[in-house]
Amino acid sequence: MSKFIGVLTSGGDCPGLNAAIRGLVRAGQNQYDMQFVGFLDGFRGMAQDRTLELNRKTLSGILVDGGTILGTSRDTPARTREMTDEIVATYNRHHLDALVCLGGDGTHKNAMRLKEAGLNVVTMPKTIDNDIACTDVTFGFNTALGIATEAIDRLHSTATSHHRVMVVEIMGNSAGWLTLGAGIAGGADVILLPEIPYDVDMISAAIKRRARAGKRFSIVAVAEGAITKEDAKVVAELKKQLAATEDEAERDQLEEKIRRLEGARVGHSVKLTQEIEEVTGQESRLTILGHLQRGGTPSSFDRLLATRLGTACARMIHEEKFGNMVAVKGQEIVPVAIEEVANTTNRVPVDHAWVETARLVGTSFGDQ
Repeated sequence: MSKFIGVLTSGGDCPGLNAAIRGLVRAGQNQYDMQFVGFLDGFRGMAQDRTLELNRKTLSGILVDGGTILGTSRDTPARTREMTDEIVATYNRHHLDALVCLGGDGTHKNAMRLKEAGLNVVTMPKTIDNDIACTDVTFGFNTALGIATEAIDRLHSTATSHHRVMVVEIMGNSAGWLTLGAGIAGGADVILLPEIPYDVDMISAAIKRRARAGKRFSIVAVAEGAITKEDAKVVAELKKQLAATEDEAERDQLEEKIRRLEGARVGHSVKLTQEIEEVTGQESRLTILGHLQRGGTPSSFDRLLATRLGTACARMIHEEKFGNMVAVKGQEIVPVAIEEVANTTNRVPVDHAWVETARLVGTSFGDQ
């Protein structure tokens, strides 16, 4: 008998989503006698029962398209019981055998909530940040890495011409994979990551050493979630206090302090650029790549990866391996329980091979 499968994309968009949808639906239809319905604009669209039939016509030509034909949103059923109940009702109304959720860390928290509500859920890992736990890589990362690297390449010429320090802010709130990879590939002189707290004086010292050596420009690649050593100490102390208390009122206060501190980091790259100019005396300019990194045609690598994950997802549904994320482990694609993925972040280890490589070629992380 045919299986009826729902599909949605949630959270931030990224290149490769359409390729993954195409791989899932074509494999499911061709090999496993599955029928598919897409829900528009993520969990919100499923709660409202807004649909798009997924067939050969809707899939035609989407392999090379960025974004998602299903649309997306950041609405989260994990926060409200009402939305969860509406999604469960839609699932039952369509007589679905499974729901496929393509998304990042927030999507996996929501998927776990729906699994707990009794739905057969399977997920696929997408994000340009490459920060999803239990998988070697996510689709979207490779394309964004190329975009960020090209941006650094282009900044080199204007930095050289004007003898400036060019600061480029790259996406990555809690994980610095994108900034680290693009910084190495683009030859950045300073790379600042959320995982390695920085000191402005250390950054300035690295830039001044370059100037004394005749290098009258520098490139600083900074993750949007990068943090100073001082702020990192404050956050660490607050989190230590949070872990030690069971008093709800105190927990709320500590969590609010952490949120305020993290919120204050918005725009920190502007402040950093000003500080670098003041300390070094070298004209400094900031470029924020922002959502440019999410857009455009997916790379061949991401198309291939997304297609592999999509077809593997169809097979996993056929084998009724529900409650899992389709994960990449080496050359294999394997199921990993959603509970292992949710509430965990794949951050850059401070002794990772990429970090070591950057240090060996003289790149500063602003920490020493």
